[in-house]
Amino acid sequence: MSVSISIKEYLKTVTAEVEEALRDSFPVELGVPATLRDAMMYSLEAGGKRLRPALLLSAAEAVHGSKPLRQAAMPVACAVEMIHTYSLIHDDLPAMDNDDFRRGKPTNHKVFGEAMAILAGDGLLTHAFYAVAQAAKLGVPAETVLAISSDLALLAGAPGMVGGQAADILGEQGITSLAELEYIHLRKTSDLMVFSVTAGARVGGASQTQLAAVGEFARKLGLAFQVQDDILDVTGDEAKLGKPVNSDVDQQKVTYPYLIGLEESAALVQRLTLEAKDALNRANLAASERLIDIADYLMRRDH
Repeated sequence: MSVSISIKEYLKTVTAEVEEALRDSFPVELGVPATLRDAMMYSLEAGGKRLRPALLLSAAEAVHGSKPLRQAAMPVACAVEMIHTYSLIHDDLPAMDNDDFRRGKPTNHKVFGEAMAILAGDGLLTHAFYAVAQAAKLGVPAETVLAISSDLALLAGAPGMVGGQAADILGEQGITSLAELEYIHLRKTSDLMVFSVTAGARVGGASQTQLAAVGEFARKLGLAFQVQDDILDVTGDEAKLGKPVNSDVDQQKVTYPYLIGLEESAALVQRLTLEAKDALNRANLAASERLIDIADYLMRRDH
């Protein structure tokens, strides 16, 4: 029980720090038009688990074994949350998933209109790279910042998250295979988690061997996370999820429960989580406990 309470308190603290940094990430002197800024911040401040920033900050500390690295890694943590938020804004658009609610609030386009929602996503996407660059001012070596920027462009772009979203749109029930579904989930969800963990590890000074091991950890964890999402879409509590249940079913989306059933999907989540933790153990980090705690917490989550 103490471990569960501990990780919840840790995530709560990290979330508060990330949200404070996000509020400061668009200073007035940048001259962002007021309505555009409002639309961007509406979704950026809409809540959520802040999982990706938490993974990033935890990875930096896990490699280096030092909490003070959190400040240097924070701009990159904000960047990954901007990327994630932009993807949600665009996912919710009528041309994509056509959702009315996100995290219990009206979706961005329902409040600001489709055109401004598209621009809000565009603004968050591009500003993320500006945010990464700010880490150089906090002591992160320039070559590390460059490597992180390159990773972000690939893992959040067409070979990664965007490619997964495209494959998701093209997938259909009765046509998409299990292998194709795994590709969708690995690209659409895992790749941004891989970025989060490896970017944090880079800030912490990880070796190439450690980067490979933590990347495998994040890849497995990301797939487990998405399979759990598929399960919760069927079995979850709408009030906790902040969006209607069975939305994937209604949209004829292919999911793990659709292809292999709920019981086998739950077993897969457990197996992937164990494999993720095994990979993390091989990294021989200075302090990997928080990353292990996060993995266990995500396997048990109900929203």
